[in-house]
Amino acid sequence: MTEPDTKRVTDEEALLLHSSGRPGKLEIAPTKPLTTQRDLSLAYSPGVAVPCLRIAEDPSTVYDYTAKGNIVAVISNGTAVLGLGDLGALASKPVMEGKAVLFKRFADVDGIDLEVDTKNVDEFVNCVRFLGPSFGGINLEDIKAPDCFIIEERLRELLDIPVFHDDQHGTAIIAAAGLINACDITGRNLKDVTMVVNGAGAAGIACAELFTTMGVPRENIILCDTKGVVYRGRTDGMNQWKSSFAVETDKRTLQEAVAGSDVFVGLSAKGAMTPEMVKSMAAKPIIFALANPDPEITPEEVKAVRSDAIVATGRSDYPNQVNNVLGFPYLFRGALDVRATTINEAMKVAAAKALAALAREDVPDEVDAAYAGRRLRYGPEYIIPVPFDPRLIVTVPAAVAQAAMETGVARKPIVDLAGYRNALRTRLNPTADSLQLILEKVKANPRRVVFAEGEEERTIRAALAYRAAGFGTPVLIGREEVIKEQLAAMGQSAVSLEIHNARVSDANRRYSDYLYRRMQRKGALLRDCQRMVNQDRNVFAALMVAQGDAHAMVTGLTRTFGVAFEEIRRVIDAKANEPVFGLHVFLTRNRTVLIADTTVHVRPNGQTLADIAIGAAAKARQMGHEPRVALLSFSDFGQHPHPNTDPLREAIAILDSRRVDFEYDGEMSADVALDYQLMKRVYPFCRLSGPANVLIMPGLHSANITAKMLHKMAGGQMIGPLLIGLDKPAQIVTMGASVNDLVTAAALAAHDSLPW
Repeated sequence: MTEPDTKRVTDEEALLLHSSGRPGKLEIAPTKPLTTQRDLSLAYSPGVAVPCLRIAEDPSTVYDYTAKGNIVAVISNGTAVLGLGDLGALASKPVMEGKAVLFKRFADVDGIDLEVDTKNVDEFVNCVRFLGPSFGGINLEDIKAPDCFIIEERLRELLDIPVFHDDQHGTAIIAAAGLINACDITGRNLKDVTMVVNGAGAAGIACAELFTTMGVPRENIILCDTKGVVYRGRTDGMNQWKSSFAVETDKRTLQEAVAGSDVFVGLSAKGAMTPEMVKSMAAKPIIFALANPDPEITPEEVKAVRSDAIVATGRSDYPNQVNNVLGFPYLFRGALDVRATTINEAMKVAAAKALAALAREDVPDEVDAAYAGRRLRYGPEYIIPVPFDPRLIVTVPAAVAQAAMETGVARKPIVDLAGYRNALRTRLNPTADSLQLILEKVKANPRRVVFAEGEEERTIRAALAYRAAGFGTPVLIGREEVIKEQLAAMGQSAVSLEIHNARVSDANRRYSDYLYRRMQRKGALLRDCQRMVNQDRNVFAALMVAQGDAHAMVTGLTRTFGVAFEEIRRVIDAKANEPVFGLHVFLTRNRTVLIADTTVHVRPNGQTLADIAIGAAAKARQMGHEPRVALLSFSDFGQHPHPNTDPLREAIAILDSRRVDFEYDGEMSADVALDYQLMKRVYPFCRLSGPANVLIMPGLHSANITAKMLHKMAGGQMIGPLLIGLDKPAQIVTMGASVNDLVTAAALAAHDSLPW
């Protein structure tokens, strides 16, 4: 049996990501304009004195005048970093920064990481308690047991904001959601199940506690640690938290405890559960093997001895992943939005039940398509929602907020829950989720992608990353000896990659004949085509795709876009009745804007502009946005008639005649298109129902300049240029593209090759 790859990135890649550009993963960005002296006077002295005085009079207004209500402190002393042990406060910082990033990415919560350099519980508690007024909540992380229990309990007593140790309760909430559904599928009642929890650390104790809150009798749970069963009367290695789960039993080993049990929950170590133990369990056993990165027993090992088992792990490459990111961001989102004083058991139960209920609902098409390798339908292999389900941001916070209000810990109850759910839906930019769903779909349908510039170091690293990410097989075009030298210089001499040398390939004759048939009436001789096949890597890569030897290609590091595009177009045609155009996707914190055409058409006519608008709107929908298309100009709605604006008006007329299914209008200036208040005030007749998110430019000069200026100056993230409209998938990156840019382009090209 082949073990699945547990390492998706290399050490070098991880270090490079953390060190490139501005080191780390976080920065502080202002939310108010601070350009003029007046701005500074309002934001700081003397204007800042006014909210200070107001807060002194009424402390509750701190939530109205500061960011406290959306800030969570992510705090650790580094005594239990991931599975690495006691690395110390300083070494825990990358993890805490990463946790803060997850808060922002999944729930728009601002996380601030704090590393407290002490192992003394009293010192740690005093440090955090006096920092409490700065934050809306406290997320404790990577603190060893039993210190984590003491610290959380004392801080909850001392502070009037939520204090939550994710290593305990985050895992417990997701596992509880899975348990609810696993019991439902196997016809069990929580009040009747017998359970073994292996691992008496923070997560194990928290899981057992939450399971009892949800109805599992305490006497039905046998807790085990490295010394065996936690039984009544045992003294070796005990503490008060283990003692609360000590039961009257003559069983002393994990093997004895598991025999006949309904449920096994492992939070321990690889190999702790054996096939023999699985055989000894009750009918339709429920096995949660949650050790990371390697579970106590793999699903394959379980299936080899029990076909009736339901299995969950902490791994993303298996069904039923118990992933904390399904819980903590949304739990805090709901708690912060009602200004909760604590996160109580009812709120945790509400989160677990909301997750369980979501798994029973029909899965949206875009989520189902992303995980096409698995059937996301409620059943033994889908008892927990997947992490990139866009419904999570609505479902879980709303349930948590409701529970906080019902239990009296909400200081700002929500009157309009339907309105709150709508606000949650619009809180996150959908592009990131949609992009991830695209990547997940490629993982489920791996593709062969040709990296045309195979001798470049960035290309080789991108090919390795593409394969490691599970997207499929990278194919490098270049000289084998040169590529192997590069691999050796990178410390990857043992790595094997598929390499094709265009000059000596067995496919040259077939490729030359195909190219000659295409170009013989365009002035090319057979020897010209042979030379192109032998010497031009872009032509060779495009021929591999055109002839079905690969699914897609990516290039662009060593040649300008125009040159690379011309070489690809010798081989690959446009789709029937569609224009080929370039699209840049610009992402900021709260909006995404698509800009077209940024690479191909110098001065498009009205017909081409209309076609580009239709293609760009389709891509916007694919990325999770309802398109609002603006055809841009220096003029607004005929304000300055000019021959240069005629194609825009023609395009609008063509779109009118086609009765397309998206919003569009023009011609209009960029400020009107992007500022909805200005649009409605000055041009109330405009058809758009919000700010434009698809900008159709009047010419290549304005489009290309705008995209590149935004990329370098605006501070957001740019994806592209994406090449839209080719009959076979090909992407051309910019010459300055990073390894990540190349991998993304390759994955998007791979996605374009999938059947719809």
